[in-house]
Amino acid sequence: MRYICRTGCQWRSLPTCFPPWPAVYYYFRRWQLLGLWQRLNEAVNQADRLAAGRAATPSLVCLDSQSVRLAPRIFEHRGLDGGKHVNGRKRQIVTDVQGRILACRVHAANGHDGVEALALLPARPSWGERLVTVVTDKGYRGCFARHLARLGLTHQLGSRPPSARGFVPVAKRWVVERTFA
Repeated sequence: MRYICRTGCQWRSLPTCFPPWPAVYYYFRRWQLLGLWQRLNEAVNQADRLAAGRAATPSLVCLDSQSVRLAPRIFEHRGLDGGKHVNGRKRQIVTDVQGRILACRVHAANGHDGVEALALLPARPSWGERLVTVVTDKGYRGCFARHLARLGLTHQLGSRPPSARGFVPVAKRWVVERTFA
């Protein structure tokens, strides 16, 4: 997995030092369907939080999205983000205050942030037993804010001052931007 993530190599182009690519992909897909990658991510995040002197699960998380251009040949999950003029996909992540990714989702760029984020927090996740506050930008007002209220969570908008231009680090929310970077 680290090799694929680092190089962006296609399965069929795995080096010969690995087993045949169908065998590697078979186990990857099997573990994905069993939820092993998600459980592994949760365990590593909890161990890292404990090592940093924090509680195992966060009480505050940050959520944001990023639009990414796609190559012209890719058509699956493709859309036009009109606000940013990006034809491609949008990735959404939920991070704790130190930038650990707790949940992620990829969808067409034309999907609205608030509506698509409902799939990230359909109910109180296993890593969210202590969760109290979700920090987002203005794109998550509306149905997502109402969903958080139904879950008993506080929705906090972290936006830059109206007079500011360009990138301005906003308290707590800059962490999710750094994770994207």
